Amino acid sequence: MCMVIFAPIFAICAFATCGGYHGHLQVKVDCAGRRPNNLSINIDFGYPFRLQQVHFKAPMCEAKREEIVFLSGDFSAAAQFFVTVGVSAFLYFLLATVVYVFYQNKYLKNNRGPLVDFLVTITFSLTWLLSSCCWAKSLTDIKTATNPTEVLLLISACREKEYKCAATQEPFWSRLNTSAVFGFVNAILWSGNIWFVFKETDWYKTGQRFPSRTSSRKRSSEMRERLYSESSFEQPDDSFGPFRQDSFTESRGDFDKQVQRQASINQSQVSCSLPETYLGKTVIYEKENKIASQGPVIFVNEM
Repeated sequence: MCMVIFAPIFAICAFATCGGYHGHLQVKVDCAGRRPNNLSINIDFGYPFRLQQVHFKAPMCEAKREEIVFLSGDFSAAAQFFVTVGVSAFLYFLLATVVYVFYQNKYLKNNRGPLVDFLVTITFSLTWLLSSCCWAKSLTDIKTATNPTEVLLLISACREKEYKCAATQEPFWSRLNTSAVFGFVNAILWSGNIWFVFKETDWYKTGQRFPSRTSSRKRSSEMRERLYSESSFEQPDDSFGPFRQDSFTESRGDFDKQVQRQASINQSQVSCSLPETYLGKTVIYEKENKIASQGPVIFVNEM
C-alpha cells in the first residue's frame, strides 16, 4: 500500500533533515576607529542544538582585548527525541518487512504477530505526534535564541550606542521547517495505518464472524417484513377468493362426514345394547284337521 511504502521514506526525511543540520550566523562589529573596522564574527551551531555550549570571541572596543560569548538555551532533548523516533520507526519498518516476507507463518501463529504490530503502530503514532509537537516548539525557541538581534545584545560592544553592529548572514531555516513538517506527516501516516493493522487481528475477525444479537434480530425482523410485504402486494386480490372458498367447502365436507360417522357409531351402540324384536305376519299352524288360533308372533333374538 502507498501508506506503507511512504512511511519509511518520510521517516528518513524527518530524522535526516533534523540530525544533519548546521546553521551559520555572521555578525559585524564596528568600533568607530578604535579597533580595526568591520570585524566579522562567525557563529556555527547545529544538531543536537546545545546552544549554551556554542561560543565565539567578540572584540571589546574600549580595551584591546576580546571576550568569549556563549549562546543561551539547550534544545537537545526535543531534537534527540525527534531523531530517535524517526530512526526507530525506520528500523521497525525494516524488521516488519523481513517478518512479513520470510516469516509469514510465525507472524500469523496464535495471532501474536498482528497483535504486536497493532500495539506498536499505535505507539509510533503517538510518539510521532508528541515528538513533532515538541520539536516544533523547540525549533521556534532555537530561532529566537539565534536571532541576530538577540545575539548582538550578548556582545558588550553592541550594547553601546556609539558602536555599530549588524548581521551580515543569517541561518537558513527551510531544512528544519521541512523536518517538522515530515514529523507531522509521519504521525498522519502511522495513525492511518492503525485501521489496516487492526483488520489483521482476531478482534476484527471475531466481530465479523459473530455479529451481535441486536443486529441479527434486526435483520431477521426486516427480512420478515420484506417477505410479508412482497407476498401481500405481489399477489392479486382475485387469487384469495377461490382459495378461501375451496378451503371452506373442504372443511364443511369434513364436518358432515364426521357427523355421519358419529351417528353411525351411536346407532351401532344402540343396536348392540338392546334386543331386536320382529313383528311378523299371522302364521296359522294346523295340526290334524285342527285350526290353530291366529295372532301375532313375536321372535326374540338373544344376544
